[in-house]
Amino acid sequence: MALAAVIVPLLMAVVVFFTPSKRWRPRLLAATAVTHFAITVAILAAPAPAGDGSWLRLDAPGRLLLGLVSLLFACCAVYSVGYLRHRKERANRRFCACLLAALGTMSLVAMSQHLGLLWVGVEATTLATAPLIYFNRTPRSIEATWKYLVISSVGIALALLGSFFLGYAALLGGGEASLLFTDLLAGATTLSKPWLRAGFALLLIGYGTKLGLVPMHTWKPDAYGEAPGVVGAILAGGLTSCAFLALLRLAQITSAAGESAFANRLLIGMGVASMGVAGALLLGQRDLKRMLAYSSVEQMGILALAAGLGAGATFAALLHLVNNALGKGVLFLAVGNVHRAFGGKTTGEVHGALRRLPVSGTLFLLGLFAVTGSPPFGTFVSEVLILDSILGARRWALAGLFLAFLLLVFAGMGATSLAALQGPAPKRAERSEYRDGVATVVPALCLLGLLLLFGLRLPDPVRDLIADAAVALEVGR
Repeated sequence: MALAAVIVPLLMAVVVFFTPSKRWRPRLLAATAVTHFAITVAILAAPAPAGDGSWLRLDAPGRLLLGLVSLLFACCAVYSVGYLRHRKERANRRFCACLLAALGTMSLVAMSQHLGLLWVGVEATTLATAPLIYFNRTPRSIEATWKYLVISSVGIALALLGSFFLGYAALLGGGEASLLFTDLLAGATTLSKPWLRAGFALLLIGYGTKLGLVPMHTWKPDAYGEAPGVVGAILAGGLTSCAFLALLRLAQITSAAGESAFANRLLIGMGVASMGVAGALLLGQRDLKRMLAYSSVEQMGILALAAGLGAGATFAALLHLVNNALGKGVLFLAVGNVHRAFGGKTTGEVHGALRRLPVSGTLFLLGLFAVTGSPPFGTFVSEVLILDSILGARRWALAGLFLAFLLLVFAGMGATSLAALQGPAPKRAERSEYRDGVATVVPALCLLGLLLLFGLRLPDPVRDLIADAAVALEVGR
């Protein structure tokens, strides 16, 4: 059944592409995404299969990623039905097909148990999502698309080289040059240390580019700024989650080889740098979507920092991964609605959003509090757990930087968001045809509801899913 999570969306991407009806494509997109979510729920409800050494298998971390991606895609696909209804002037053939292709390739990443296959899956997500950035067909969007492709391709090329280095490290250690995660983990102590270090550094840069870690973050503001809001939600919540799981698997192998200090220093260094740079760039930011891009850079920094804290922070890192995906989904969908209503996305064009769009404006405001770690949302819990791990390791300076950068980000995002939300709506916005509809607000409401639930009490099935993934990723660390 697990293979159906990959095959169904890829097959339906072809079907949707050749469907002649412009009205039916979004419906097929939503139906496929909901079906994928039903398949995923059935997979998660069944006992996890035992390891059999195959390249494609859903282990505990993969199950968590698949569930998260499928949930986010289901909400975004339902939103797309309403969104495309308001964008009748645009062709939707490539848009719908590429969304389904992205769902299939991200599901492939979740199932990949081989470093080479993982690389193929991550590269495929790049190719599937690039046309989505160009949906508006403006000079800025084509520039953003090419920047995304070029920078991501350089990063993924370095990741491929790092994969070769890791295989060569296994070969020099006297074993087979196997790139199966189970084989690499079992023979970690025999890996050639110089080649392992070089391989991890290259893989960190490569997959860190997909995450948008500093200094490989430069594609994010343009891509998120020019893509439709629903695409931004998938990039910030789905694509980055795939890349982060890849980094966690690599950090596990490196730590099992006795090089945890090396890996952790790199992860913490890039994490702190990403948080600091994002916080500085958020101050005075006037573009709402670029604001969300820099917020994503900061969140990826938090995840990298948590990964670098070692085994004790893995649960907190995975919980924050889930919370970030849900929070970014809320914000990008809400900001997408605001963009449609006001015909712009800067604070010079958008003000009075709470009056013009009471539902989307409220979602925007609550989503802001959620992603900046305010109680009672789930992000507050995960950030407190990460801070607790930092304090438990007696890293007082790191704890101070962590808190300072969180406050900096809150101040930057708060100033920009409140400028857009408050005040009277301009007359141009009042004349806009866009009005909030069920399809364009319910998905974000569902994601926000989950964030609130996770902040008040994490449901046992979700806790068990995250805990199982954390235990699997802590073996050898």
